[in-house]
Amino acid sequence: MTVRPRFAMAITATAADIDVFGHVNNAVWVRWIQDVATAHWEAVAPPEHKAAYAWLVTRHEIDYRGNIAAGESVTAETWVDKPPQGARYDRHMRFTGADGRTKVEAVTTWVLIDRASGRLLRVRPDIAAPFLEAGSPVGG
Repeated sequence: MTVRPRFAMAITATAADIDVFGHVNNAVWVRWIQDVATAHWEAVAPPEHKAAYAWLVTRHEIDYRGNIAAGESVTAETWVDKPPQGARYDRHMRFTGADGRTKVEAVTTWVLIDRASGRLLRVRPDIAAPFLEAGSPVGG
């Protein structure tokens, strides 16, 4: 099995993230998934790729296994497990609490968009390489 580079960052829940049950709202977890994926792209993509391309989510598959309250933190970890298929790739995400337990796991499908035309593009090997090869940053 190939081990892919991972990107990690810490997130702390604020009062605005909390729902009526006193925990992070499900929609906030989705926002965090996008925020972490974007931070990963910003950390590893060369400037010319950031200028030319954007990513769009086409599917979320999320398992909620726990939760956190305002002031509590999670470590978000993301990685791309397999090379892209055409314009699409799946990104894995895991949020782990200070207690070491997984709070949320997700697989999201993303597509590559050409900023100039707004059209889908095949993900070339040079665009995918920072997510699949050793040497990518591990934290943000």
